[in-house]
Amino acid sequence: MGSVRRHAVLAASAEKVWAFIGRPELLHEWFPTSSTRVEGDKRWVTLPSGIVFEEQILLVDNDLHRFQYSIIGNPLVTHHVGTVDVIALDDDRCIVVYGTDIEPEVLGLAIGAAAGEGLRNLQERFGKG
Repeated sequence: MGSVRRHAVLAASAEKVWAFIGRPELLHEWFPTSSTRVEGDKRWVTLPSGIVFEEQILLVDNDLHRFQYSIIGNPLVTHHVGTVDVIALDDDRCIVVYGTDIEPEVLGLAIGAAAGEGLRNLQERFGKG
């Protein structure tokens, strides 16, 4: 199984960052995807290539500032759990941690690269901490 973890420190409060990241329908505004559609606890993410991934939203915890999801309905992905945590460092800084476990392992490379780009986009939006 592939396991990936990336992080970035942002110059904004955890509450401010969570108010953005904690909205699953806004993924395409920071992660390298073209569009996002949410219906109930399902999310469909379209990549720039046109490939669509269906996801099951597992958790949106506003107290922990944690979002978890799983890619489903994809014959290539046999296991997947992704987690995004926003953790306060102080009143004006936080760390965003993106982690994923995926099978087949090789897909972890692509997700790791995308996560790195997404976190850089968040640093551009909120500033580097």
